[in-house]
Amino acid sequence: MSELDKKCKEDYIRRIHKVQDYIEQNIGKSMTIEELSNVAGFSKYHFSRIFQGMLHESLAYYVNRIRMERALFLLAHRADKNMTDIAYELGFSDSAVFSRTFKNYYEVSPKEYRKEYNENFKDSFLLSEYNKNKEKKEWEVGPRSVSGLITIENIEEKQAVYVRHNGTYETLAKAYVSLMQTLFIHADNQKLLVDGQNWVLAIYHDNPEFGEKSQFRTSLCLTVPKDIRIQEDGVLGRMIIEGGLYAVGHFQIQKEQYSDAWNYMYQEWISGSGYVPRNYCPFEVYRNNPHTSENHINEVDIYVPIEQIHF
Repeated sequence: MSELDKKCKEDYIRRIHKVQDYIEQNIGKSMTIEELSNVAGFSKYHFSRIFQGMLHESLAYYVNRIRMERALFLLAHRADKNMTDIAYELGFSDSAVFSRTFKNYYEVSPKEYRKEYNENFKDSFLLSEYNKNKEKKEWEVGPRSVSGLITIENIEEKQAVYVRHNGTYETLAKAYVSLMQTLFIHADNQKLLVDGQNWVLAIYHDNPEFGEKSQFRTSLCLTVPKDIRIQEDGVLGRMIIEGGLYAVGHFQIQKEQYSDAWNYMYQEWISGSGYVPRNYCPFEVYRNNPHTSENHINEVDIYVPIEQIHF
């Protein structure tokens, strides 16, 4: 592949990533082909074919799949929301339309799924796949193989550049070093690295409990001060990380203990916290280079978007 062909392909990928981000941010709205093609910067007459060629699934199927995976999560873990609440949140006109769409997709009604999940799978919510003015509250981590604190923090939105991986977490692990190198090289070329002001993080866009493993999206990011202009150069994309309330787990762990840290937050802590997961992606912030630390300790903060539960 020539250098020109490589740059063209990278630009196409970046444009499709922008559409994925837009769909994720507007999943509760009706989105037209014209709207999405404008986001990508493609002609509406060719956009659908380009999207399907890049992601190997049609645009309509992709949007519906993301909605249905979100529906599974809401039904399983947001008992405070009834069928009408969920229908409106996902952009359906009413609960009847939502129920028909859900049953056509999963061959079970939303109510039946919620009942079955609560009876049989309530303890299975593990995220092991995941390799401001408010007073902070702290909880000690329990007697597990991890140690740290969980704080409740209200953060401001942040500007970030990213490179993205699409695929399983196994393939992400193999590509991780190369992707991070690409991220830092291109960020350095744009002079985006500011001493002490860049967070290094990974955003997990899909819930591993319900999503399609081969379609998992992971963004490796560097936050950039808001007053610095970012040039989307065909490799780096730009995104805004949503502000708001987060449960932040502060951990010092070995590489193999990431699963324990995620599982503690979701399986043990959140169920008794008075909070529920908010409709945004969780992410990890890496606070050190474990290869230069004693015993290769990973200092990582896990951010879970939350809101207070209301019944």
